[in-house]
Amino acid sequence: MTTRITVFDTTLRDGEQAPGCSMTIEEKVRFAEQLEELGVDIIEAGFPVASEGDYAAVNAVAERCRRVTVAALCRTTEQDIICAAEALKRASRPRLHVFLATSDIHLEYKLKKSRAEVLEMAQRGVRLARALVEEVEFSAEDATRSDVNFLCEVLEAAISEGASIINIPDTVGYALPSEYGELIRTVRERVARHHPHITISAHCHNDLGLAVANSLAAIEAGARQVECTINGIGERAGNAALEEVVMAFAVRADRLPFTTGIKTQRLYPTSQLLSEILGFSVQPNKAIVGRNAFAHEAGIHQHGVLSNPLCYEIMTPESVGAPAERIVLGKHSGRHALAKRYAELGYELSPAELDAVYRRFTRLADRKKRIYDQDLIALLQAKPSAPATEKVNSPVPQWSGA
Repeated sequence: MTTRITVFDTTLRDGEQAPGCSMTIEEKVRFAEQLEELGVDIIEAGFPVASEGDYAAVNAVAERCRRVTVAALCRTTEQDIICAAEALKRASRPRLHVFLATSDIHLEYKLKKSRAEVLEMAQRGVRLARALVEEVEFSAEDATRSDVNFLCEVLEAAISEGASIINIPDTVGYALPSEYGELIRTVRERVARHHPHITISAHCHNDLGLAVANSLAAIEAGARQVECTINGIGERAGNAALEEVVMAFAVRADRLPFTTGIKTQRLYPTSQLLSEILGFSVQPNKAIVGRNAFAHEAGIHQHGVLSNPLCYEIMTPESVGAPAERIVLGKHSGRHALAKRYAELGYELSPAELDAVYRRFTRLADRKKRIYDQDLIALLQAKPSAPATEKVNSPVPQWSGA
């Protein structure tokens, strides 16, 4: 038996808040359509009260994307909530996402409110939101640094006023997986257990590099919605990466019996589209969608992958829509990979010829970070060579430069 997890994508809201990640209205709509095709359940399209542009973008996404829930973020103030509801008026499935900080440090220094005042703000805000839309999510900002008793009290109050999703954010990426899982279990036992219709949501930031691990711990502990972004973009060190969470379910179904509506073959194209829109790519070693995620340069790895990809790949490139097998030639590469690349170029080398050209290849690779096909041809011989169906019988000349 597997359990369906709801995927809440906040690339267009929390992701866009990261420096350098702003998008135009047209770009937001284009990416929202891609997210809809990817199979996310909820698109958080923006924070309408923040700017006219954000309001217009939420409105445009709500009008264009009809098969998904479209959410808009708002604080508990009347102005925020009415503005967000107006931005969502064309949505087929609108959700107001109301948030309020619950940690003492936020209450003292940011809100300058008492616990009693915050409790009243949560009740009033959720009550108004529920009067305007059918579906309300309440987030307790900085939940992982909040007093657990007060956190549960605020969540109970939000539910009593009509919230059907309660989000437990690790807003500053502070929690450890065991700790976050324990918090989710506590909320489930003390709050959600008494309200069977309530969904617990996990929203994790990556300040300690634990956003995905924390999200998985939350799901194992009873959360049934995960909030994440494509490529893990977001404030500071980013959010939990959608592609990593989803593929953890796909690859480790033996320990994580959860499914989503995500079409995994569209993960890589979605990542690439976001990189195109933002104007920068993910780091090469990024899990799932990075340039090197399925690339192999070390000779031992190349030999294993050429023999059977399962030797070094726990998923196939095709499963996430990435380019097929990528053998990268460099100074760590071995003879098997070199021979395969020559065969692809149309040259079938004898063992002796391969040995000779391999020695020249390693000397070149010590000097060049990237070896191109024209380098390989120059290493082989200066004159046209026989096609792959024939043996190359002439001696391999000394390399004269590429």
